[in-house]
Amino acid sequence: MKCRELRRMILGMIHNAGSGHSGGSLSCVEILVLLYYGLMRHDPGNPRWAERDRFVLSKGHAAPALYAILADCGYFPVEELATLRRFGSRLQGHPHMQSLPGLDCSTGSLGHGLSIASGMALGLKLKGSSARVYCLLGDGELQEGSVWEAIMSAPALGLSNLTAIVDNNGVQLDGRTCEIMPVEPLAEKWRAFGWNVRRCAGHDIDEMREAISEIKAGPSVLIADTVKGRGVSFMEGDCSWHGRAPSDGELANALAELE
Repeated sequence: MKCRELRRMILGMIHNAGSGHSGGSLSCVEILVLLYYGLMRHDPGNPRWAERDRFVLSKGHAAPALYAILADCGYFPVEELATLRRFGSRLQGHPHMQSLPGLDCSTGSLGHGLSIASGMALGLKLKGSSARVYCLLGDGELQEGSVWEAIMSAPALGLSNLTAIVDNNGVQLDGRTCEIMPVEPLAEKWRAFGWNVRRCAGHDIDEMREAISEIKAGPSVLIADTVKGRGVSFMEGDCSWHGRAPSDGELANALAELE
């Protein structure tokens, strides 16, 4: 299955680098598969195609997941994944759009991505383009006030070409989100700001596809309930895997689970 293959690629490159964000990269794999293989218009042979749909990885620390799917789509050689975080590599710890094809935005400082995506959506709307903008946020990231400024702005600007997706895995750097700074009730909050809201299982591609298809107009958000470290039993729901690379033994055990 494609998602298992991508998870193996993610863990392999983080292990090879000796650093990187395992948990949050594994939690968003199905979301990225849906976007890049099911929803977004994009062309690896022409990364700057004017009518392509745009993607902003607001939770930029999940770069390994994005790199894996970009390589799998053909934006750059899969072999290059082995250079993650090396000095001089195009695959930096967070996405850098000037260095790598297929990136529409440099991200990493949490809380900025939705504002950038809103600006993209507004620009495309003013140009009369049919392209859409998709922005993936983390649930812990929603503790940033700048996110809510963007959430307030998008309906006022009529950004019907903007879709936000929340990777709602419930865990951030050093604990559970609900214990550090609760962000629920998410659906009610986004809806109160004027967004079209759907919520579903974030590891069920068909359910996510159906939820997004039900959204008819206006800026929309899909709250995707996920599991941090998805696919590897000893990583799932454990905040210690937010930014840790697996050892040789841990990698072997994880890859065995993903067979």
